[in-house]
Amino acid sequence: MSRTVLITGGGIGIGRATAKAFATLGDHVVVTDILEAEGRAVADEIEAAGGSAEFARLDVTSTEAADALVADVEARRGGVDVIVANAGIAHRVPLAALTDAKWDHTFDVDLKGIFRVVRPALAGMRARKSGAIVALSSIMGVAYGWDEHVHYSAAKAGVVGLVRGLAVELASDGIRVNGVAPGYIRTAQLLSREHSLGPEGAEAAGAFIPMGRIGEPDDIADVITFLASTGARYMTGQVVAVDGGLLVGRY
Repeated sequence: MSRTVLITGGGIGIGRATAKAFATLGDHVVVTDILEAEGRAVADEIEAAGGSAEFARLDVTSTEAADALVADVEARRGGVDVIVANAGIAHRVPLAALTDAKWDHTFDVDLKGIFRVVRPALAGMRARKSGAIVALSSIMGVAYGWDEHVHYSAAKAGVVGLVRGLAVELASDGIRVNGVAPGYIRTAQLLSREHSLGPEGAEAAGAFIPMGRIGEPDDIADVITFLASTGARYMTGQVVAVDGGLLVGRY
C-alpha cells in the first residue's frame, strides 16, 4: 500500500536521496525545501521515472507554513504516514562571533523546525494509530563536539532528546519516532570549504574511517527507509549512527 511521505530539505543531498528511495518503494513523496528549483527538480525526476511525487516550498522556521502544508496534504491525501525531518543548516562560527541571532536561527531550523512539521501531523497519526517519524541528528550531536560549530552540535544533540521524548509519548498511539546520526557524507554541506571540510578534507576523512570512505547520501537514505518500514516495527526512540565505523574505530 502506497504511503504519503513528507520530507523536509528534500531538494539536495540526503533529502534528495531519501525522496528517491521512498519513491522507488512505491510511496507518494511530498518533497519540501526552501530551494524551489532543486526541490521541483527532485519531484520531476521521480515522476519522470514513473514514481509519484510533488513539490511544496516550505521554510521550517514558519509555524504557519508548516501547519498549512500538513493540513493541505492531509486534505488531499488522507493523511501523512511518514515524516522525514531532514532540513538543517551548519554554519562555521567561532565562539567570539557566535551571536544570539545565529544561535537562535540554527536551533530554529535544526531542532524546532523538526517539531514544527511533526506537531500538525500528530492528530491524524493518532487517529489512524500509525505513523513513522525519522529525524536527522549527526555524529556531532551524539558523540563529537565540532570546533566552531557549538550551536550546530548543541542543536543536533537536542534532536536526540526530541526523538526520545516524542517516542515515549507517542508509542501508545502506534507512532514510532527514530533518528539517524550521519557521519561524514558527501553532501554540499560537507564539501563547503567555508562551513565544513571542503572537498580535500572530505576525501582525507576516508583515511580514518574504518570502512575506508566517506558516506554517500544513499547510505543514509536506505537506513531512513528501513526505520520507516515494518522491518523496524519494534524500534522507537533510537538514534542510529551511520558513519562507516567512525565512532567506534578512532582510537
